[in-house]
Amino acid sequence: MESLLNILKKIDPSTLDYQEWINVGMALKHEGFTVADWDSWSQSDSRYHAGECEQKWQGFNGSAEPVTAGTIIQMAKDRGLTFGGDFRELDWDSEISYEEGAPTVNTGEGIPIHEPENFDPVNEIVTYLETLFEAGDNVGYVTETWESEDKGKRRYLPTKGACDRTAGELIQRLKSCGGDIGAVLGDCNPEAGAWIRFNPLDGKGVKNENVTEYRYALVESDSMPIAQQHAVIRELELPVAVLVYSGGKSLHAIVRIDAPNYDEYRKRVDYLYKVCKENGLEIDRQNRNPSRLSRLPGVVRGEHKQFIVDRNIGKSDFNEWKDYIESINDDLPDPESLSAEWDDMPELAQPLIEGVLRQGHKMLIAGPSKAGKSFALIELSIALAEGVKWLGFNCAQGRVLYVNLELDRASCLHRFKDVYTAMNLQPKNLDKLDIWNLRGRSVPMDKLAPKLIRRANKKNYIAVIIDPIYKVITGDENSADQMAKFCNQFDLICTELGTAVIYCHHHSKGSQGGKRSMDRASGSGVFARDPDALLDLTQLEITDALRKQQEDKQTCRIAENWLRRFYMENAFNQLVSQDDRVTPSRMLDIAHGALHPNSYRLMNEDIERAKATLGNRTAWRIEGTLREFASFKPLNLWFDYPVHISDTDGVLQDAAYEGEIVPYKEATRARKKKAKDDKVSALDSFEVAFSGAENDGIAAIDDIAQDCGKSPDYIKKLFGNGKKGDAEYQKRYEKFIGDDGRAYLKRRD
Repeated sequence: MESLLNILKKIDPSTLDYQEWINVGMALKHEGFTVADWDSWSQSDSRYHAGECEQKWQGFNGSAEPVTAGTIIQMAKDRGLTFGGDFRELDWDSEISYEEGAPTVNTGEGIPIHEPENFDPVNEIVTYLETLFEAGDNVGYVTETWESEDKGKRRYLPTKGACDRTAGELIQRLKSCGGDIGAVLGDCNPEAGAWIRFNPLDGKGVKNENVTEYRYALVESDSMPIAQQHAVIRELELPVAVLVYSGGKSLHAIVRIDAPNYDEYRKRVDYLYKVCKENGLEIDRQNRNPSRLSRLPGVVRGEHKQFIVDRNIGKSDFNEWKDYIESINDDLPDPESLSAEWDDMPELAQPLIEGVLRQGHKMLIAGPSKAGKSFALIELSIALAEGVKWLGFNCAQGRVLYVNLELDRASCLHRFKDVYTAMNLQPKNLDKLDIWNLRGRSVPMDKLAPKLIRRANKKNYIAVIIDPIYKVITGDENSADQMAKFCNQFDLICTELGTAVIYCHHHSKGSQGGKRSMDRASGSGVFARDPDALLDLTQLEITDALRKQQEDKQTCRIAENWLRRFYMENAFNQLVSQDDRVTPSRMLDIAHGALHPNSYRLMNEDIERAKATLGNRTAWRIEGTLREFASFKPLNLWFDYPVHISDTDGVLQDAAYEGEIVPYKEATRARKKKAKDDKVSALDSFEVAFSGAENDGIAAIDDIAQDCGKSPDYIKKLFGNGKKGDAEYQKRYEKFIGDDGRAYLKRRD
């Protein structure tokens, strides 16, 4: 057939000016050709520069009045080339022409085909239409042709044809035409045959943009004998809706694609053609067009008939076929007998994190926002490089690659240094820590994996840590199928590099305490079930009592440290008993009497700073779901920015998950909070009333009561009248009886 490229070959690029050369590129892109086609043709021009076509091609983005194949045809005509008919009618869809000397159908090895003995043109066409189209679909078909000659060889080329009738209308007319299909479709040249478009159109034209549904693609090749084509099509189990003999050198397989849009159609067709090519079916790239013409069964073409060979063969749809192809085109190992290995078992991979993860395996850390997941991964990177413990687990020592996808380079480097400092480690093995900073340059995981493998090859990393994975996720994280393919990239890295892959992912929304640890990660369950080790971080509730306990502990520790600065061991032991050391009020009293006032002041500043830090501290529980090891007892720890610290005191053992406080405790906590808020408000009001009634720091209770809007007896009860009163009020004010017999309050120092 004479394609647009064949005509372009007859045009010498050196005879074109710059704009004409650009127009050729625009026309080729508009008609679905590749930049390689333009580049290959341009190379015969002395003005050719490598890479220039590619650069220009990227800027051809289409327009309301695109440059089409007609421009190239006109260039050819201007240079003396002649064509029969109006070739412009084909500028969106290359023709399928008559091939002289076509081989007989039954030649060659493979599966021969046979022309039907009782050839029924109407039945052939109706069957084709009923198989591919719905009654309301507009169908494009061509029966008229024009002639062209190339090197003395005659060719019949299709015109634009018709597209204004539906499949239902055509079927009805064909069934009532008495066998005269020409009365319905128009008479065709018996030397040329006829064509039909296999995808439905909108009735307004026959270009790609007029296709309404991307149901089918054309597989057609004349690179091997017909019988072999037939055998390959059946052996590949192509999901063929209709298989048509073209009357020439090829079979036309109308293959089910069922793509939701044009982009997906191109991807599926590219995959289809790649598989066909690998099996000897070389297919013209122009066949990718969804508006492509194929041979219409039920007509005569030269010495042969165009007829339906078979229908609905192979797999039922494209997805089933693709799964089948991938299942037979794998590099999987053969099954092996256990008996052959029973007495000589292969060695297990050595632990990377003792009791948690082996070398060469995968681990996921899951947790909510602010759990410090990235800090945990940095801590692990450092622990592996230095060969020290991580969260209490022994770690192997080796080289680590940390892939930073989120932080800018400076922030990432500073964070590593901050964590090193907080872990109280000397950086003795910085040469074992590599950081790959990719913020702003990350690509989907299927593209990142080969780039990572190329850079990491021969560096003997024992772990590759990727933080965070949401930057490189491809597809819908709730789709098990898409996430399985995504996680397969981690397997690829593990296999190719012999390294462990460690990464983190976020929790789903909502409370997590009632879920199993492996069900807390957001998205598909694949995230939790794919890795060999899953460590899940869940936040714990820090009650007021627990926070007060931690503050008291810090107060005692700081006071003890200050006292030890100035007292030798024996003197310290005489000054401070074992009970004193865990009683904050006693430690403060002892320090107040034993330390110089300046030292006592500095000690209190240390205590206040420690309390402020404790206010930002969060509590967490790590639960493990392990494939290679028995599950460990849940670990409780604190996150003190920027590191995680194990709860060595066991104070978090009975802590509940945040948001999972039982109802009666929640109600009790709410009541206590309200009472506390009310007390603060009452004290504030009392302060205002006292200030308004005081004179030199003394105020009569009667006057205070009047200003507060309370009775004098109510105020007196706060101070007990010698009996139990309110400690908070008594701490601030001292009650006494004046010479006049009235009750007064005096502000305490």
